Amino acid sequence: MALESLDRSPPPFFRVGFAPLTKLIFFSALSLLLVFGDKQLQFTKPLRAGLSTLILPMQWLVLQPGEALSAMGTYFQNLEQAQTNLKAAELKVLQQSVRSQQVEQLQIENQNLRQLMGLQSSMAVTSQTAEVLFDVPDPYNQRIVIDRGQLKNVALGSPVIDAGGVVGQVTRVYPLTSEVTLLTDKDQSIPVLNSRTGARNITSGDVLAGQPMIELKFVPASADVKEGDLLTTSGIDGVYPAGLQVARISHIERRVDISFARIHASPLAELKGRHVLVLQPSAASALNKGKAP
Repeated sequence: MALESLDRSPPPFFRVGFAPLTKLIFFSALSLLLVFGDKQLQFTKPLRAGLSTLILPMQWLVLQPGEALSAMGTYFQNLEQAQTNLKAAELKVLQQSVRSQQVEQLQIENQNLRQLMGLQSSMAVTSQTAEVLFDVPDPYNQRIVIDRGQLKNVALGSPVIDAGGVVGQVTRVYPLTSEVTLLTDKDQSIPVLNSRTGARNITSGDVLAGQPMIELKFVPASADVKEGDLLTTSGIDGVYPAGLQVARISHIERRVDISFARIHASPLAELKGRHVLVLQPSAASALNKGKAP
């Protein structure tokens, strides 16, 4: 059989169909037609709505990890911001509290200074105000340090008072500071006068039930002394001016087997105050007055 007689056309199963260019032109025209028709007639709107409804659960499921991460980030961010705001609020409250305490302290100091200045103007002796710097760290002595010394003409033995009464006496003087021994110190003695009876006594520092007090020495058990009696300086020592408030009788102990009564009094001065008044000793004041023309 001759070769030219064989059929060389491909079998129907392997037919290629339309040419690729033809397909491109056809489907492009179809796409344009559908776009134009959808724009004018909107016949694909129900189809899109149905498809959107069908794929909505899948969309929600796909978005959940991102939403969870975003929510977690927002939670921690809000938590951190809340903690920052809380710290700022606590700091502000603390600052306001400190300011409130400072204002209250300033009011108290202002009142004490006014009282001191009023007391200073009413007294005949020379005086000057001073500020308490600190307490002397000595468990066996009760002393404070003030910010006035030799350069401010503070004399050794000068009485120190505040608005309540006698605080103590200057026992050491330095160029810029001075040490004041409180009247409750065991080595400090002050001649006092009972303002009710006129009786004179000597006091010394003492401690009663852990509280710094002063004790009247050598008072007979039969003496006329009552709780609440006011003790003032008698002025006979030439150091303290007469009439300064010292203390008020708070405890009396009388025993039949002891000739003298134990009498304790509570100081009227604020021994831990901030400001005090330093007086010139009475004898020095009298001497200065005698020298004055």
